[in-house]
Amino acid sequence: MKRTKVVALILLMTSGMVHAQKIGSVDTVFKFIGPDHKIVVEAYDDPKVKGVTCYVSRAKTGGIKGGLGLAEDKAEASISCRQVGAISFEKPLKQQEEVFNQSLSILFKKLRIVRMVDVERNTLVYLTYSDKLIEGSPQNSVTAVPVDRQLAIPLK
Repeated sequence: MKRTKVVALILLMTSGMVHAQKIGSVDTVFKFIGPDHKIVVEAYDDPKVKGVTCYVSRAKTGGIKGGLGLAEDKAEASISCRQVGAISFEKPLKQQEEVFNQSLSILFKKLRIVRMVDVERNTLVYLTYSDKLIEGSPQNSVTAVPVDRQLAIPLK
C-alpha cells in the first residue's frame, strides 16, 4: 500500500512536466573526476502550439556532485523559439502561462519558460528565467514567434 502511494505521488509530480530533447552539448571546464562542466542545448516543443519549438542553452555543472545529480546548475540560460511547421492551436491559450520547467538542483531551483501572447502584434513571446525557493535570479532571456495575421491567436 505504501509503495503504491509513493508511485502515485511520483507520477502526479511528473505528469505535467514536458521533457526536453537533447540537441547537443559542449564542454566548458575539464574535470578529473566526474563529467565536465557543459553548456547543453535542448529543444522543447510547445505542447499547446503545434509548429513552435524552443531551443534553450544552459549551463550544466559537472564534477562529482554533477555526476551524482546533487549539483546546483547556474541560473544562466538563453532561449530561441522558432516556427518549425504550420502553426495551429488545439485550444485557446492563456494570456500568460508557464509551458515548461526543469529542475536545476535536487530540490529548490528550476528553469522556467513562460509563454505570453502579444495580441496587438499577433506574436507569441517566450521568456526563460530561473527561480529558487528563497531567491530567484534576474538573469533572463526572451524570444518571440510572430504568427501570420491570417491566423489569430485564440485566447481564453
